[in-house]
Amino acid sequence: MTIIRRHAILLGAAALSVTLTATACSSSDKQDSGAAKPASDADVQAALDAGGEITVWAWEPTLKKVVSDFEAKYPKVKVKLVNAGTGNEQYTALQNAVKAGSGIPDIAHVEYYALPQFALAKSLTDLSALGADKLNSTFTPGPWNAVHAGGSGVYGLPMDSGPMALFYNKEVFDKHKIKAPATWEEYIAAAKKLHAADPKAYLTNDTGDAGFTTSMIWQAGGKPYTVNGTEVGVNFDDAGTKQFTTAWQKLISDKLLAPVNSWSDAWYKGLGDGTIASLVTGAWMPASLESGVKAGAGKWRVAPMPQWKSGQEASAENGGSSLAITQASTNKKLAYAFLKYATVDEGAQSRVDAGAFPATTKQLNSPDFQNKKAPYFGGQQINQVLAKSAGNVLIGWSYLPFQVYANSIFNDTVGKAYVSGTTLQDGLKSWQDASTKYGQEQGFTVK
Repeated sequence: MTIIRRHAILLGAAALSVTLTATACSSSDKQDSGAAKPASDADVQAALDAGGEITVWAWEPTLKKVVSDFEAKYPKVKVKLVNAGTGNEQYTALQNAVKAGSGIPDIAHVEYYALPQFALAKSLTDLSALGADKLNSTFTPGPWNAVHAGGSGVYGLPMDSGPMALFYNKEVFDKHKIKAPATWEEYIAAAKKLHAADPKAYLTNDTGDAGFTTSMIWQAGGKPYTVNGTEVGVNFDDAGTKQFTTAWQKLISDKLLAPVNSWSDAWYKGLGDGTIASLVTGAWMPASLESGVKAGAGKWRVAPMPQWKSGQEASAENGGSSLAITQASTNKKLAYAFLKYATVDEGAQSRVDAGAFPATTKQLNSPDFQNKKAPYFGGQQINQVLAKSAGNVLIGWSYLPFQVYANSIFNDTVGKAYVSGTTLQDGLKSWQDASTKYGQEQGFTVK
């Protein structure tokens, strides 16, 4: 996601529905020729020289400086940056604008898990014809795969990424003689040791989170979702999923997870006083710790994500977002010029300097980036760990073309495993059934 907190703002069950009859608004027939035939770099430069105005809907704070710098470099271009809400608030507004056929921005900030929904509804432009298909080596594998949205086109340019790692309180670990666990077996043992030594302390918290659960399944090699156009598969009975649920169920059953909601006041307090001693999460987390857990300064460190088998180096993404051009935009070449500036060219470095975690290999592999010492983390060069994680993200993961809805019902299904006798595996089966039913109602062929 972004340097602001990652957790999604989930909508009610009826929100953000997607149907196979959804199309771009009527203004799409007025598009410029950028999507009608391949556009050259010269075409995009010509659009910059001609100038004009584009509207960008985004909540990511580092884009403010990017817009200012872009307008300074190209004085004939005006970029109207609008915060239409965070996450699903913006997605609802965007969907409503598309349905109404008016008020649609040229560019929208869309998280990776939500991108397939808008791509399939034909609300977004395939950027291949604008030159995006040539950028495959520009981005790390996880984000680049994500912007393909289950299809062959490119429906956004990666803005940031969230390769996962273990963030831990070294002071607490040292006190209880716990080493950063290299495997999930060691992780479970550490959870037991810490809680036995101090009943008020937990290795981590978890009350049920769709993004975390799917990322953990991803790292275990699971592929519960398959997408081929309107044919969708949902299956949480695969080996990777079971590997995760078997391990995590032990933590749930033995009450070794802090019953604290992430991003709550109690969560921030626990991270600060050591009663929540670690987090397995995305590379965007440092900024959130620095701003929200000031009491932890100097105490926290970063280690590789624990592995399912000793010697492995598998990782997954947790969060991350893109900038996409709407199908209704009448100024696609100019919009693409801004996208490329913000995600590939000068704007990419500007955002990294402001704390965003890069999706670009150039910034990720830069010695200045990797060797930067993080005072909050005791001077550790944490980007070396995070950059390595980015390179180890397993490929082949897909999100549902209605993942926004699926995530909104997670706590009604899988969430029961945290508050009742339902097992995590049974909760995932209920989630699978509910997601399948919804997909079929929306016109998908769901296996």
